[in-house]
Amino acid sequence: MRYSVIIPVYNRPDEVDELLQSLTQQSFKGFEVIVVEDGSSIPCEEIVGKYQGQLDIHYYTKPNSGPGQTRNYGAERSRGEYLIILDSDCILPQGYFAAIEEELQTAPADAFGGPDRAHDSFTDIQKAINYSMTSFFTTGGIRGGKKKMDKFYPRSFNMGVRREVYAALGGFSPMRFGEDIDFSIRIFEGGYQCRLFPAAWVYHKRRTDLKKFFKQVHNSGIARINLYKKYPKSLKVVHLLPAVFTLGVVILLLGAPFCLYSLTPIALYALLVCIDSAIQNRSLRIGIYSIAASFIQLTGYGTGFWRAWWNRCVLGKDEFEAFKKNFYK
Repeated sequence: MRYSVIIPVYNRPDEVDELLQSLTQQSFKGFEVIVVEDGSSIPCEEIVGKYQGQLDIHYYTKPNSGPGQTRNYGAERSRGEYLIILDSDCILPQGYFAAIEEELQTAPADAFGGPDRAHDSFTDIQKAINYSMTSFFTTGGIRGGKKKMDKFYPRSFNMGVRREVYAALGGFSPMRFGEDIDFSIRIFEGGYQCRLFPAAWVYHKRRTDLKKFFKQVHNSGIARINLYKKYPKSLKVVHLLPAVFTLGVVILLLGAPFCLYSLTPIALYALLVCIDSAIQNRSLRIGIYSIAASFIQLTGYGTGFWRAWWNRCVLGKDEFEAFKKNFYK
C-alpha cells in the first residue's frame, strides 16, 4: 500500500462526505482511507458506508481526545508507506495524489506539505476567511504561496510523512494547542528531509462563520506561546506582528474619543484589505467581508498570544493549568 489517508472527524458528516467523494475521483488509486470518529455526537458512519464499494475505507470510533491523538489512533491501524494527514473539511482536486507521486519520483522526501485554496462552491464568508489566511496584508502565512521548504512547516490539514519517520517521532504530541506545528518542528529537529509540494494543494473550508474562525485563530495565538515555551528558538518576529497589531488597534480605539484622526490608520488598512480582496475574488461583497475576517485573523491571534503570554510567561502556569477548559468539545 502506497498511501494511508488519515482523517480525524468531530461532528462533520457533511464535510466528510465531500472529502470522500473527492477521493473517489483521484486518478491515482493506490491508497486506503482511515476515518476516525473522535467522540462525535453527530457520527459519519452512515456517510462512510456509502463509499465501502468505491474506496478501500476503514471506520473507527473512539472517545474524544482531540485531533492529534485521533491521528495517532488512525496511524496505528494503517498500512501505507506514507501517511497523508488531512482535515475533514478539505476537498481534493483530481490530481492530488498524482502531484505527490510526481514529486516523490523526482526526489525522495521524509515529509511534505501542500498549500490550500478556496473552492468556487465556498460561501462568501469562507472565501473571505481564506483571503485573511493567505493574504500578504495579514500574517496568514505561506499556506497559499510557494516558499522554500526550509521555511515551510507542513500543517495537519494537508501533510504527508513517511511511516518510519512518523513512528520514530512518536506521532503527534498531546499538546492542547499547536500539535501540528510541534510535529513539524520535530521533523526538522530530527534531521529529516521535508519539502513543499506546490501542486499538491487542497480546497480547505476552514471555519464556516466568523465566530468559529475567531476561536480557531485565538487558539493559534495560544499555541505560539506554548511552542515558544517548548522550543524557544521557534518564536520569530513575524509571530509577534498580530500581538503588536492588536495592541495598536486598542490604543487607537482608546484615543478615538479625544482625536478621531486616530482611527485613520484603521480605516486605511480596512480600505486596503477590501480593495485587494475584492480584486482577487472579483466581488465587492467578499472584499467587505474580508475586512472583518482580516481583523479577526490578526486580533484573534493577537489576543490569544497576549493571553497565553500572561498565563504562561508572567504567572508561570503550565500548558494545561493555564487553559483548563476542554478545548476539543
